[in-house]
Amino acid sequence: QVQLVESGGGLVQAGDSLRLSCAASGRTFINHRMGWFRQAPGKEREFVAAIRWSGSNTYYADSVKGRFTISRDNAKNTVYLQMNSLKPEDTAVYYCAARDPGVVEFGYWGQGTQVTVSS
Repeated sequence: QVQLVESGGGLVQAGDSLRLSCAASGRTFINHRMGWFRQAPGKEREFVAAIRWSGSNTYYADSVKGRFTISRDNAKNTVYLQMNSLKPEDTAVYYCAARDPGVVEFGYWGQGTQVTVSS
């Protein structure tokens, strides 16, 4: 059974940092593109960041570019999202996701971790 488990969320103040982790189990995701998405209350889920299997290519939403960094440790089957200079508008449930090679959509999802940024 494939599982993606996020951790590291919490309540912080504006300007603080958090690092989210996503531990994958049940299979290896070494060849998969991994991503982070978020969903704020009353809003649709949105893309945050993604990383290719090699880690050589990363992609970011404009709203987080320069503040967030996605990385992965294939040996640990873990993906990270380092979030710096957090803003109240970053408040959301953050989801980890994985995409099979050659597939357009992310087919594996974690349960989410809450990030709340107070002003």
